[in-house]
Amino acid sequence: MTNAAMEIDQSTVGWARRIVLWFSRAITFLIYLYVLFVEVILLMGFLLLLGGANPSSPFVEWVYRSLDRAMRPFRGIFASIELGITGNDVPSIFDTSVLFAMIMYGILAIAISTLLAWLNARVARLERADEEYRRQQVIGQAIAATQPAAPSPISAPVPSTPEAPTPNL
Repeated sequence: MTNAAMEIDQSTVGWARRIVLWFSRAITFLIYLYVLFVEVILLMGFLLLLGGANPSSPFVEWVYRSLDRAMRPFRGIFASIELGITGNDVPSIFDTSVLFAMIMYGILAIAISTLLAWLNARVARLERADEEYRRQQVIGQAIAATQPAAPSPISAPVPSTPEAPTPNL
């Protein structure tokens, strides 16, 4: 394989890798944003349940619906503790399942954050390698342009020297 063909293959592989890494990074970032959004919903739901918020309020109703979706895998793990009745005749509830879900989603967020950091480091390393390759190419071209052409062996005169007799030993 010639050098030009090898450079084209390396370039194609580098771009393919970069596209896969950028796509993976974008998907991972979107998942990370979703997990952070779920964490905020869980926190709001926990605080609204704890404070005994009025469930007929549109905002509280939306938070409780979102909380139910996020809590599906964790419902029923722990029993909720009713702390009393608030002024609206709504029970104040300490829901330990919500706290457990917050911990699990938090661990997931940390894992995704670590994956994002790793993907970012891979992309940065590829970009540095590409920059170094381009820099080496420019240096090589500059060196080649400044070096004089080597004389051809045919045009170089060969000095003629008389042969000296070799002594017999």
